[in-house]
Amino acid sequence: MTLSETHAARAAIDTRPEWQNARRIAVKIGSALLTDRETGTLKKAWLEAIGDDVAELKAQGREVILVSSGAIALGRRALGLAPGALKLEEAQASAAVGQVTLAHAYQTVFRERGITTAQILVTPGDTEERRRYLNARSTIATLLKLGAVPVVNENDTVATAEIRYGDNDRLAARVATMMTADCLVLLSDIDGLYTAPPAKNPDAKHIGVVTQITPEIEAMAGDAGTELSRGGMVTKITAAKLAVSAGTHMVIASGKGHHPLRALANGAPCTWFLASANPVAARKRWIAGTLEPKGVVLIDDGAARALRSGRSLLPAGVTGVSGAFERGEAVIVRDGHGAEIGRGLIAYSADEAARIAGRNSHEIEATLGYEGRAALIHRDDLALLHDLD
Repeated sequence: MTLSETHAARAAIDTRPEWQNARRIAVKIGSALLTDRETGTLKKAWLEAIGDDVAELKAQGREVILVSSGAIALGRRALGLAPGALKLEEAQASAAVGQVTLAHAYQTVFRERGITTAQILVTPGDTEERRRYLNARSTIATLLKLGAVPVVNENDTVATAEIRYGDNDRLAARVATMMTADCLVLLSDIDGLYTAPPAKNPDAKHIGVVTQITPEIEAMAGDAGTELSRGGMVTKITAAKLAVSAGTHMVIASGKGHHPLRALANGAPCTWFLASANPVAARKRWIAGTLEPKGVVLIDDGAARALRSGRSLLPAGVTGVSGAFERGEAVIVRDGHGAEIGRGLIAYSADEAARIAGRNSHEIEATLGYEGRAALIHRDDLALLHDLD
C-alpha cells in the first residue's frame, strides 16, 4: 500500500460521521490564527492552506461558510496604533481599514482556486431580528447555491459594546444555526476541551466527545484569550450550546498548523459537541413551537397540496390574511377548511400579504411598487404539522 493509500485508509477509519456526512459546513477563523501577533500582518501561507482545504471540500460537493476575524488586528497595524486595548473609535477605524485588506486576501486566495468569494458584514440584528434575519439567510443561501464561499464578519466599523456579539465564536454559532449548517468548526489555538486548562494543569485530560453540556463541562472552560482574540473556551462552550440546540454539530479543532480542515478529516485530536437532532428538524420545531404566531394565512386546496409536496407558499394560493404581523414574523397557515396545516416565517407584512393574495408572483412589483420575493413563505421557513410527527 502506498503512502497516499495508507493516508486515505486512515482517514476513512478516523473520520467521524458528523464530519463525513456534513453537506453544509461553517468554519470560524480567529484573529490569532490569521494574523501574526508580533507584526500584525496576515499569515499568507496559512491562508493559502485554508484555501486548499476549502477547495477540497467544495470538490466533494460541500458548501462552506467562513466566519473570519482579523480586520481589527490588520487595521491597527496599518494605522500605526500601539499594542494594547483600543478605544472604541480606534477599534472601529482599525476595522474599516483592515476589512479591505482581509476581503482582498480572501478574494485573491480563492480566485486562484477558481472559487468566488463574498463579504458579508453583520450585526446581531441581522441574525436575531426576524425581519433582517430573513434577508441575511436568503443572501447567504443564494451565494451558496451559486457556488460562492461567503466570508462573514461582524461589522466592527459600526458595532458598539451594546450592539455586538462580543466574540466570533458566538457569531459563528448564530450564522451556522441561521443557515442550518450540519457542522460548525471552531478553529482554535488548542485542539479541544480539556478537563482543566492544560497550560496551567499538566494532568488535564483531553475530551473527545461531549454529548451533553453539563455544569461540569462548563466548569472545565478557562477564561478569555489574547488581545487578538476576545474569545476563550468559555465562549466556545456558549457557542456549542447555541449550535447543538439548533441541531448543528460543533467541533473545536486546532488551527495552528497548516491544512487544519484536512487534519480534522483525517482524525486529528479535537472535541465534538453532538446535536441530538438534525438542523432542519430543529429549525422546523423552533418555528412551530417557540415563536408566537402573529397572524393567519388562509390557502386554497391546490396550495395545500403543493406545500405537502415540499413547495413554497406562493401568493396565488392565498385566499385570505388576518392579524397584525410584520415581515419575518411567524404566522399560522390554514387550509380551505380552516384546519391548521403548519406555521412559517412570512416574507411580507400583513398589509402587503393581503394586497398580493391571489396574485401571481410576477405581479408583486406592480402591486407593491418593489420587486419582492416570489414566495410568501419559503419552504425553508415553513414547518408543516406532518413534518413534526
